[in-house]
Amino acid sequence: MLKKCIVMILLLGSLCAQHPHRSLAQQRTYSPTDVQRLALYKKMETVTSIPWYYYAGVDQYERSIRLTSREKGKPTGVIGIYFSGLQWVGPLNPVLTDRNPQSIMLFGGVGLDGNNDGIANPDDDEDLLYSFAKKLMPYGFDKENVAIGLWNYYKRDKAVSMIMQNASVYKTYGTVALHDHSFVVPLHANYSYRDTWGARRGYGGRRIHEGTDIFADYGVPVKAASYGVVETKGWNRFGGWRIGIRDINNIYHYYAHLSSFHKDIQKGDIVKPGTIVGYVGSSGYGPPGTSGKFPPHLHYGMYRDNGYTEWAFDPYPSLKVWERQERLKK
Repeated sequence: MLKKCIVMILLLGSLCAQHPHRSLAQQRTYSPTDVQRLALYKKMETVTSIPWYYYAGVDQYERSIRLTSREKGKPTGVIGIYFSGLQWVGPLNPVLTDRNPQSIMLFGGVGLDGNNDGIANPDDDEDLLYSFAKKLMPYGFDKENVAIGLWNYYKRDKAVSMIMQNASVYKTYGTVALHDHSFVVPLHANYSYRDTWGARRGYGGRRIHEGTDIFADYGVPVKAASYGVVETKGWNRFGGWRIGIRDINNIYHYYAHLSSFHKDIQKGDIVKPGTIVGYVGSSGYGPPGTSGKFPPHLHYGMYRDNGYTEWAFDPYPSLKVWERQERLKK
């Protein structure tokens, strides 16, 4: 069955030019992992009637969290969803390696047999995905009820929001092969930057600089670095006119000190790498409209969510990589 799904995905890939969000220049080459994941999501949609992009959203959320979790570790297969050993077999199960679906059910475990091989194996991608699907199925398959099911599982509003945003991105582009990035200002612009992470800042009290300043002229376009959703847009007394975009890797991209926003960008919009979201300015450090207290530049910050909290990390290495990659494309 899985092989048939993979063949179907490959055939669908040949039709990508018909997708409204995919021009010839945007057609992608699926990696083997992308093909396997999409095939599993599509298969689970067939089995449960829950649209595939919700499974993709959950899986990507959990995979991203596991990148920063010592307890959960990195995924061993293509599916990133995690259950602990006790969750899988049941908290009172004396056999921690139990793979029998009936005894696991008896002890209240979540582990199920998703591929009809008679074994509930947490290292099997189909078993993992099906076991999670069973958590959502009682709530229904429309957007509102999927969100309710996710909240009852995660008990965290932010987790639900990020998963639903992931799902909206995957639904929009019809693929999971969304790995591209863009440098945040045009390469032909007159700009400069260095690693200013951790530098002292005095306005509003002693604090450290959580980002990289890219100095450029007023009005230089500011571009989205990744696929994601606009979470915030408006004024912040530190950042001035700023935009915040959450990408599909649970990373929040913060663009501050803008002179203005792009006229078509609104909160909730889905963006792709290179989408113009605003323009370089010198706004901030005061009430709305304050500008000119420092030279024009883009403050760019990155914040990662680990499922419990969010923290800033140095964006400079990522910027250097994206800048180099973009130059190589020229």
